Amino acid sequence: MNKYAFKTVLFATAISISNFGLATELIYVPKNPSFGGNPLNGSILLNNAQAQNKKTDPEIEIETRSELDRFTDSLRSRLLSQLLSDIGAGKTGTLDTDDFSILIVDNGEGEISVKITDKNTNQTTEIVVDGLEIDS
Repeated sequence: MNKYAFKTVLFATAISISNFGLATELIYVPKNPSFGGNPLNGSILLNNAQAQNKKTDPEIEIETRSELDRFTDSLRSRLLSQLLSDIGAGKTGTLDTDDFSILIVDNGEGEISVKITDKNTNQTTEIVVDGLEIDS
């Protein structure tokens, strides 16, 4: 046997023996915690599933409000805020909305009465603020 053939056989034998040493058994490890996988994968898998969900609930109705409705609500909120800040200055007044009627009356000597009437049920709430120092 010549030297070249001997080296080739020796090299082939070494490679085949080393491959047997590197081979391992294949082991299946599930990712889903429902099937025995790591419990820390649960939130990741759920988030991925929810991100891919394209179905919507037909019973859910999304209310879209017009610009006029939003402006009206903003103006109503601003007027209520102004009316409540005027109480500290001793100013009186009224504000009527679709649902409520607010009446602010100065009872004298630092006492102010705020009467709120629900127009739908006609229930009345009265708040009396006493001890206000009114700037003159």
